[in-house]
Amino acid sequence: MSFEPLKGIRVLDLTSVVVGPVCTARLAQYGAEVIKLESPEGDLMRGLGGLSPTGQHSGAYLHLNRGKRNLCCDLKKPGSKALIKKLVASADVVIANMRPQALVRLGLDAKSIRAEHPNKIYCLITGYGTDGPYAGHPTYDSVVQAATGMTGLMLARDGAPAYVPMLICDHVVGEIAAGSILAAIMQRKTTGDGSSIEVPMFETMSAFVLQEHLAQQSFDPPVGPPGDLRLLSPHNKPVKTADGWIAFTVNTDQQVRSFLKTVGREEFIGDPRFATVGARAQNVMEWFAIRGAPLTDKTTDEWLDLLQRADIAVKPCHTLDTLPRDPHLQAVGLLQSDEHPTEGKTVAIRSTIRFNDEFPPLPPFAQPRGWDTCAVLEDIGYSADDIAALLEEGAAVASLAQEKPPTASQKAS
Repeated sequence: MSFEPLKGIRVLDLTSVVVGPVCTARLAQYGAEVIKLESPEGDLMRGLGGLSPTGQHSGAYLHLNRGKRNLCCDLKKPGSKALIKKLVASADVVIANMRPQALVRLGLDAKSIRAEHPNKIYCLITGYGTDGPYAGHPTYDSVVQAATGMTGLMLARDGAPAYVPMLICDHVVGEIAAGSILAAIMQRKTTGDGSSIEVPMFETMSAFVLQEHLAQQSFDPPVGPPGDLRLLSPHNKPVKTADGWIAFTVNTDQQVRSFLKTVGREEFIGDPRFATVGARAQNVMEWFAIRGAPLTDKTTDEWLDLLQRADIAVKPCHTLDTLPRDPHLQAVGLLQSDEHPTEGKTVAIRSTIRFNDEFPPLPPFAQPRGWDTCAVLEDIGYSADDIAALLEEGAAVASLAQEKPPTASQKAS
């Protein structure tokens, strides 16, 4: 039986790129009907996320937009105004990540919508909130990484600032936004009241960083410098082996003793600097220098065997090429083959969350622009003649899907 706690909840998705689609993808996974409103120009992530057979569905776009219905609408056309009003009226939740000023101009801000529909749940994901000196500033994930000190963590550890090479802020904030919407849905179920939610990326990720790295300055007066000194140690990196790299962590006193014995450094077992958690915290740099020393006298597989037998948390350092071939991921079927109407055979990522001993089935493919335009318009009360008029005007756009790309044999011929 499918686990669909949000079945019957309709979400109007006014988001694009990554942070908003992460949020709405999570709601779709829980059974919500998500209607993605897209302009004729298309979501930037269709091309920005990488190459694809047609140039219209990057891998990132495919993964972030499964299970959503796509309605293509030109907000510049007069007929779109009534269309949007009907969509809003039909939805339980409205989610946007446009700049607040643009939403006000379109009448799609929380104040305008909830003045007419007080029971709606409205979630705005912003870069910097709607007040404060940064309000309304444009932003992207990398800018937030820098502004929140994430790149500064790399500077402190490695001597140069660097981005985490994935859109970590977009993913974290998107998931937090989804969680806040779930809470608002529960409140509405209990009280009948709607909610206006605002999730700012800068503040959210600043809190995310500071929860760990305010550290010794969490006290008044401070008891030391900011930063988790273990994580900021230049030795806190994967360890070189004879033929690759491994990653391991030892935290408890028992783990430390087992590790030192396994790697042949018994002389440190009785050293009072490293004998307890507190002592190691006082001697972080020295301890991590020992822990992070190369282990080049044995191969990765040999060290994995030895450390696992010592009950040490250890795994190989995968690359983007080797991760999909990890035996555990293959055994549990994280990656699955799927068929897309314009891109052909694709690799999909199933849900990682098991409900009632089962993983939910793969949601339907990420749709081409306008794939469900006519069906959604019919659902919200438009007649066939009304739909034809909207299409004629260009206020609504039906499927812009390209033909399926030719096969290799067709190309050869």
